[in-house]
Amino acid sequence: MSPSSLTPKTVRESQSELTELALPNDANGLGHLLGGKLMHLMDIAGSLAAARHARTYVVTASFDHMNFLAPIRIGQLVVLLSSVNRAFRTSMEVGVKAFAEDLRTGERVHVSSAYLTFVALDENRQPVQVPPVVPETDAEKRRYEQADQRRAYRLELRGGRS
Repeated sequence: MSPSSLTPKTVRESQSELTELALPNDANGLGHLLGGKLMHLMDIAGSLAAARHARTYVVTASFDHMNFLAPIRIGQLVVLLSSVNRAFRTSMEVGVKAFAEDLRTGERVHVSSAYLTFVALDENRQPVQVPPVVPETDAEKRRYEQADQRRAYRLELRGGRS
């Protein structure tokens, strides 16, 4: 990777929004979006932010704890917002927040959030160094600092491997 490609980037540069209509094919028996489908969409949304930051291929390394706070009804819009919280050597922590939007009223309800870790890969599928993140807002700075603590916990769970 060239030195210019490791120029620090702001969180704003990685911000992504993914939307998808909740359709009957992805419903459970109650007429709500399947939890696994929401996780799938969160993985895609997270990978968009990671790829925007690293400008290379990325693969999912971890998916942190996730709660389902409210159901997404079929016919609602699923809105996923993602951005890179912090970059390490070859990995990045991405925060993803999911909402259900009523298309008739525009009302949005927060339905889930998660932190995902992605590893950047080169054309030979080998890990490659990623640019550092420059947090600008107070919220970005808080998430940046907390990402280090979450990473330490994830590595502890994996037995210390990085």
